[in-house]
Amino acid sequence: MAIKTRAKPSRAAKRTRRPKRRQPETLRLRDVRPGLTVNDIERSMAWYRDVLGCVVLDRWEHGGQLSGAVMKAGSALIYLGQDDWKKGRNRSKGEGFRLYCSTVQNVDKLAALIEARGGRLTQPPTDQPWGDRDFGVLDPDGFKITISMTKK
Repeated sequence: MAIKTRAKPSRAAKRTRRPKRRQPETLRLRDVRPGLTVNDIERSMAWYRDVLGCVVLDRWEHGGQLSGAVMKAGSALIYLGQDDWKKGRNRSKGEGFRLYCSTVQNVDKLAALIEARGGRLTQPPTDQPWGDRDFGVLDPDGFKITISMTKK
């Protein structure tokens, strides 16, 4: 008895099944890499490395002075840049801005580790109605960071 097999659809056939994209096309990003202007690049770099647990991927120098750094956490990158003070020394940083970060790590353990390293939590680990468990932390310049894990 012969077994009937169905031929795999061609790539062209697969493409024709996709719904037509709205025109003009909407933006489809694959990554976002925030850049934060900080008051003291050395202090911020140390905080993101030693308190938050990032690694220094790159450092930028200008005229022999550290002017910026790329911090890496998993596949996420955060750019730090030294403020040049052209907009004044007293301008607030982080006002109205929050970084939302997701992880598969246990956020209770992460929050405890960050706190033990001197981090200031703005919110302890909390179950959210949408299914995440998250906590908040504040960096040295007042940038707010929420780290969440989706519970499944």
